[in-house]
This record gives sequence, structure tokens and C-alpha cells, in this order.
Amino acid sequence: MTRWAVILAGGVGSRFWPLSTPERPKQLLPLVNDRPLLVNTLDRLSDLVAPDHTLILTNASLADAVAKAAPSVPRENIIAEPMPAGTAAALTWAALVIERRSSSDATMICVHADWSIADDDGFRAALSSAERVAREEHALVTVGVVPTRPDQGFGYIEPGEQTESGARKVARFVEKPDRARAESMMHDGYLWNSGIFAWRVTDFLDEIRRLTPEVSAALADHGSRELAEFFDAVVPISVDVGVLERSNRVRVVNGDFGWDDVGTWGALRRVKPEDDSGNVTSGDVFSLEARGNVVHAEGGSVVLYGVNDLVIVSRNGMTLVTTTDRSSDLKKLVDALPAHLRDPA
Repeated sequence: MTRWAVILAGGVGSRFWPLSTPERPKQLLPLVNDRPLLVNTLDRLSDLVAPDHTLILTNASLADAVAKAAPSVPRENIIAEPMPAGTAAALTWAALVIERRSSSDATMICVHADWSIADDDGFRAALSSAERVAREEHALVTVGVVPTRPDQGFGYIEPGEQTESGARKVARFVEKPDRARAESMMHDGYLWNSGIFAWRVTDFLDEIRRLTPEVSAALADHGSRELAEFFDAVVPISVDVGVLERSNRVRVVNGDFGWDDVGTWGALRRVKPEDDSGNVTSGDVFSLEARGNVVHAEGGSVVLYGVNDLVIVSRNGMTLVTTTDRSSDLKKLVDALPAHLRDPA
């Protein structure tokens, strides 16, 4: 059996502005500890997959920065997508690369570069379980994370009947619900749609050809197609919508390993140690009678007195102040900023 890891590391992200910029996106930031999220991801996978069997898919503009952050991964394994085309196209190209270099029977374990995981051993165990089911059932397998709260920012999976391998068929996917529905689904045993996948190359490409015309047209003569030609020939679509929601070969295994997508500044309170007042801080920060704040001080000091539930980010002479609740809506702010404020040097 040949195993490959595929890490999705594209996107520029605006929800961690002003720390995050198009040249320094979330996956390259040390948000959870003192290392970039991408480096944490590689370390987490290293006991399962060697660097020479790891592909990193990223934006063309980020390829050099990713290579610098991940020197153990061969440069030819860092795939620079020439244009945004959705995860279905990206994972299809990765499958073609693995097929050419290895075999169509190889297994792909697919993850994102910008998560926080509390239990690395539990994470690897879930990936191994998903891979086993993928091989035994020739299925497309996703890891559904056991919810810890009725989060409206995540998609959900309804598990169906159990299969011989111990996995469950996927009854349906549900996109970001309102709070009442999220509470109901959590009570009924739905799982978070984590975006963790495992499948054999041949099974995934079979489903692309059968179900995903947005991408399958680009597979014609793919052996002679260059990367840019392939991406130019696809219609952008996510793998969830283009493949998984259309397939009857999708299975789900449970995962419970402290997964968090760390989507906002406010989310850092869930994944980083808090002080006695519930504040999460980085840099030179002093607080008095202040509770539940998230503070990042880079190149200066921040002092808090008598304030609660704020996000304060200071970097390069720029200071952002918002609330932990509104930190999920920073894209609206960034889009409204004049150019000279949007990207502090």
C-alpha cells in the first residue's frame, strides 16, 4: 500500500487582518503556538506520511513562501495553482500527480493546512481509520468531527446506516445552519464536516469522471496537459458540492481530537491557553480587571484596563479594535478599507 498526504494550503484569508495579508496568509502565521499552522500540520502528519509523499497545494503567489516554511517537502511537491478553481479541481490534479508518480491504487489523505488539533494521536488514529475504510469499501471517506457546541459557521453531516467496515453511510450534508437548527442537529448526532478526506486515487478519479462534468472535461488527454491548461479547462466547484454530495460511495467515520478551524481572532480563546481572567495574549500585554479579551501585540505594548470581550491587534503601527463576536466579520471591514490601510507594511 502506498500512502500520500495532500495538504490544501491556498487562500489568502482576511479574518486575521491586520496580521494576515495576501503575502502572509493564515496558514503561514503562528496563531496557536510559535510555529506557522502549516508547519504544525506537517509535523502532525510526519508519523504517517514521509515528506517525499506529501503534496502541498497552494496559490501561485504563495509557492515560494510555502517552500521556505516547509523545507523538508521536495519543491516539486509544492503545487502552485495558477488560478482559483475550487477544491474539486485541486484534489483531482493531486490525484493525477500521485497516479503518475506512484499508482492508481495509492491512498490520498487530504487535510487543510490551517487547523488547530489538540490531540495529535487521536487525529492520526482517525486518519488511519478513514484510510482503512476507503480501501476496504472502495469508498470516499470523510472524518466527521463530534461537535462540542452548536456552531453556525460549520457544515454538518448526517450519518446514515452502518456498513460492514464499521463506518456510516452519509445520509446528507447540511450547510451552515442557524443556531436553533445547529442545536437540534447536535442533539440528533450530526457531525461537523471537517474537510478531512481519505480515498484511493482510482476511486476518486472514477467519481470525478462519473459525477463532476465541471472537472472531468479537463481529464481528456490529461497526460499531455500542463498544470495551467488543466486549471483553465475546469469550472470552479468545491469537492463537497461537485463530488461528495453527488456520490453514493461516501462514508463517514467519527473523529474526536480537539479539531478547530481557527477561523477568527475570537476562536483563539478555544485553542490557546487563557490567563486567570480568560484573556488570550501574544506579545507584551498587561491587563487589569479585563476579561475574555484576545490581544496580539507585535512591535509594541498593549495595556488593557476594565474592558471585556475585545480583540486588539497591534502590528507595524496599525491597531485593530473590535469585539470577539464581530471578529468573524472582518472581511466586511477589510473590503471597506482604503488601500493604504489594508496592507500595513
